Amino acid sequence: MRISVSSDMDEPVARALVDRLRALGHEVIAHGALRPGDDAQWAACSQAAARDVAEGRADQAVVCCWTGTGASIAANKVPGVRAALCTDAYTADGARRWNDANVLALGLRLTSQPLLTEILDAWFAAEPSREDEDRENVARIVRLDSGRAQRS
Repeated sequence: MRISVSSDMDEPVARALVDRLRALGHEVIAHGALRPGDDAQWAACSQAAARDVAEGRADQAVVCCWTGTGASIAANKVPGVRAALCTDAYTADGARRWNDANVLALGLRLTSQPLLTEILDAWFAAEPSREDEDRENVARIVRLDSGRAQRS
C-alpha cells in the first residue's frame, strides 16, 4: 500500500511512524519536516498528504502535528478525505470501521512509540463496515463533499 505521511516537526515519533510503515511493507510518500526542503507548516503538509489520497497518488495518509488537531482539520478540507484524529487503538479501529476514514491524524505530543504501534496495527487491521447504516453515513459524508465542491 502507498501511504502519504506528513509531519510539521521532525520528531522521534514521526520518524518511528515512517520506519514502522516501511517495516509493514508500505511505500511511504513523505511531506513536511520529513522531506528536506518541503513546507513544514502543519496546514500545508497535511493538505499535501491528504491531496495524495484524494487524487489517487496514495491509498491512505497519516498526518501529524503537535496535537493532531490542526493536521486533521487541514486534511478534512480536502474533498474526498475523511481524516480521524486517533489517540488509541480503539478509536483507530472505529474510524476505519464505522467512518471508512482514509487519513489517520496523530498528535506528536502524546503518542509514544508503543502507542503508535497499537494505533497503526488497529488502523490497518480494520476494514470498513458492511452494515447498511454505516455505509449510509459514509455515503452522506461523500454527498457533503460533492456539495462543497459544487459551491466552490
